[in-house]
Amino acid sequence: MSIDRFILRKLNTCQEEHTRANLVRLFVIRIRKAEIAEEHDAAYVLSKLH
Repeated sequence: MSIDRFILRKLNTCQEEHTRANLVRLFVIRIRKAEIAEEHDAAYVLSKLH
């Protein structure tokens, strides 16, 4: 199971507010990191085209 699915599954079942907030923060960090990596990959591809 991927870490993203694990986080989502825990968010669905977690009832402790502090833990839920930490899981949300962790998921947001992972999303931002993926967006940065995607932008970097796109820039790399574009640089190779020119």
